[in-house]
Amino acid sequence: MRLLSVAVLASLLPAIPSTAFAQSGAASAGTTYYVDSRAGDDAAAGTSAATAWKSLEKLAAAELKPGDTVAVKRGGSFTGPLTLEAGGTAAQPITIKAYGSGALARITGSDDDCVVVKGNHWAISGLHASNCRWAGFRLDGDNNELSGIKADRNIAGVFVSPSGSRNTIRDSVLTDNNRMSVNDDGGDNDSGAFGVLLNGDDNVVTGNTITGSFAKSADYGIDGAAVEIFNGDRNTVTHNISRNNETFTELGAQKGKTATGNVFAFNVVTSSRSRGSFLITRGSRHIVGPVKGTIAVHNSVYLPAKDTIGWSCHDGCSPSILKLRNNVISVGGVAGWEDGSGADEDGGVYQGRTSKFKPGPKSVIADPKFVSRTDLRLRPGSPALGRGVALTPKWYGGKAYGKDIKGKALSRPLDSGAYQH
Repeated sequence: MRLLSVAVLASLLPAIPSTAFAQSGAASAGTTYYVDSRAGDDAAAGTSAATAWKSLEKLAAAELKPGDTVAVKRGGSFTGPLTLEAGGTAAQPITIKAYGSGALARITGSDDDCVVVKGNHWAISGLHASNCRWAGFRLDGDNNELSGIKADRNIAGVFVSPSGSRNTIRDSVLTDNNRMSVNDDGGDNDSGAFGVLLNGDDNVVTGNTITGSFAKSADYGIDGAAVEIFNGDRNTVTHNISRNNETFTELGAQKGKTATGNVFAFNVVTSSRSRGSFLITRGSRHIVGPVKGTIAVHNSVYLPAKDTIGWSCHDGCSPSILKLRNNVISVGGVAGWEDGSGADEDGGVYQGRTSKFKPGPKSVIADPKFVSRTDLRLRPGSPALGRGVALTPKWYGGKAYGKDIKGKALSRPLDSGAYQH
């Protein structure tokens, strides 16, 4: 999304926090209800697999309470939406999980977003949202967690609306969310093809695999992003695997709004597509700028095609706009691009056909020696080994995220990139 206008937002939207979020492990003392699209019966009690309900409508109408659990049978298929308005608590979230064997239950439907979470403190896993009106999963509430979910063929696999904050999207698979919602000539306003779209604040996106976020655009040729942030502050995007997306992340804010203090750490980004980028952000001269305080640390990026960009900080870049540390970025195009006074960069290894930025004192332009095109671990002799500069936890979202993409604790000397050796 290059620009999402106020009018577009109004047409699309209805009138773990930064610390580790662990709702799914909380003890539940409530009732467990079962839903089975094939063998269920809405006239049944719903409190056992043998008396399961059949429909999402029955589930949505249930008076769920903190500590309750909903078990949805695998292999089923539903027409959405599933709207969740009840609320749990931090100690007793309301949980949705899968049971049985086979594929995750699939929810689809062109009339609405498939799973709409209006309440707070839900822990949702084991659902698959596909080919929905706009979003597979929409989070309007706070302190909710999505884990182990799937989303595909949507405009946004997961959408955190402006009212959604302190939510977590983790350990999930978001594939081929490759549709546009606005796609017309002119206006610089085409929008769509998001793995995750964050319009809210203080959300965490971690441990996910995000692929195929791109679609044809009348304005831009191709558009899309694994994780898009628009008008969202202090979001943490960390330890994700990104493959074959148009860009990994693009940031913007409409005038009068902010997208400040977002962190991208320990992500691995690869693509075999003919174009792509890792990070796109803007200064004050851009129509959706300035985007202030973005931090990108310990990311590993390999985009070998010619029409590629490692990172771009344009229309008034400065250290207040973008800070980069300990990244390893190899592209076939522009390794990094800045204007104005430039970004604050150090500890990186860069390879590209060209670049326009001032490397930091410990940064180097060199072949990072990745193991392969898709395996971005470092081979012996890599210039990224031991090159990283020391960082406090605030650089990568807090102590809970102080580990590499494989879970290895950080220790000195630090290697640049997402992998420590």
